[in-house]
Amino acid sequence: MSFTSVNPATGNILEEFSPFEASQTEDAIRLAAETFRSWRVTSMEERAAMMRRAAASLRENVDTHARAMTLEMGKPITQSRAEAEKCAWVCEHYAEHAADILAGEAMPSDASESYVRFDPLGVVLAVMPWNFPFWQVFRFAAPALMAGNTALLKHASNVPRCALLIEEIFREAGFPNGCFQTLLIPSSAVSAVIDHPDVVAATLTGSEHAGGKVAERAGMRLKKTVLELGGSDPFIVLDDADVDAAASTGATARMLNTGQSCIAAKRFILHDAIADRFLERFLDALRGMKVGDPLEEDTEIGPMAREDLLRELDAQVRRSVDMGAELLLGGARLDRPGVFYPATVVAGVRAGMPMYEEETFGPAAAVIRVRDEEEALYIANDTAFGLGASLWTRDRARAERCIPRIEAGSVFVNGLVKSDPRLPFGGIGRSGYGRELSHYGIKEFVNIKTIWMK
Repeated sequence: MSFTSVNPATGNILEEFSPFEASQTEDAIRLAAETFRSWRVTSMEERAAMMRRAAASLRENVDTHARAMTLEMGKPITQSRAEAEKCAWVCEHYAEHAADILAGEAMPSDASESYVRFDPLGVVLAVMPWNFPFWQVFRFAAPALMAGNTALLKHASNVPRCALLIEEIFREAGFPNGCFQTLLIPSSAVSAVIDHPDVVAATLTGSEHAGGKVAERAGMRLKKTVLELGGSDPFIVLDDADVDAAASTGATARMLNTGQSCIAAKRFILHDAIADRFLERFLDALRGMKVGDPLEEDTEIGPMAREDLLRELDAQVRRSVDMGAELLLGGARLDRPGVFYPATVVAGVRAGMPMYEEETFGPAAAVIRVRDEEEALYIANDTAFGLGASLWTRDRARAERCIPRIEAGSVFVNGLVKSDPRLPFGGIGRSGYGRELSHYGIKEFVNIKTIWMK
């Protein structure tokens, strides 16, 4: 079975790639292990120089990389460029800060000298998704490589060209052969890679199902994992919020990447006092967004990445409406070639409906009206997910009161949830465990080693 790259805007096949034979995968793992032995003792200065060259390559070739993302998974081209630029940023961030973050930490004890040092673990497998085909990889790879690990990438099967381009970026930046390698393997081959004695840890960004499988397999082998899974992020607008700003930001927060983001705003929890005003502005903002060819500069909503994803989202919308929710906008596939679904808004969503209980991965927003702050917080937490949350209020004291009660890995007040190399990123519950980015992320794949000397 080959890996087929398909343009979701047209349905046309772009390229086909042959999967690795078992022997090729074995060779790649062995090379990663051999490279680790020398890479782990490479100086931080040398690593940083290579990482800066990777950042420079991303910026110099931004149009090439952006076009590859857009063609393979449908992201609007302006967003693809922004993604490539953000990857350059994370490379530069860790090139600049990794040495300080991983410097030894003195700790007093009964020894003459005691301290903690941070040593790399070894070969780390990264299982990555298609929705941010460059960013998800670089936010793992930049800290992992700067820490002295080597990396194997099993990317989503619909973005093989992106996977190979990323490997090329690191290779041309001067990273040793074997430092970062792409494995063109199906999901069914992941367990064997985790089982391999030279692979010491794994990280996955993706679905709950995939995360559970990786965690189960790694757990059986007592190997470290970090999981960043789905989300059903609440977008809470209280009665004292700046409604215009909330509605405008909310439209972007739901439709960025055609709504195909784990941290997209998905459940819009609106205080009754401002709900009508918010919806009027929200719907106007969505109607004004251009749906079309993602290669066109003014396109804001492109195709969904795959046919099965559109069908699943459409079923969630239809079942929720059949159960009593009200369709305010969209709700039917667009009559044009490609995998296009319009901006969709469903009001009156309540417990038991698919759009309340499940993650909606696409351009569809669930609207839930509440009586007061207490009910808003209850609804926000009435989910098994816990990735991010957006809270809108003009009252700082009120925000500080609400923040500890929101069960999520991050809370953004008066802004959309986003990832930032300087801040830790991750979730709780069915949204996974562990953290990426910041100094917390780079320490996920190191041996925190205690040193005691007399």
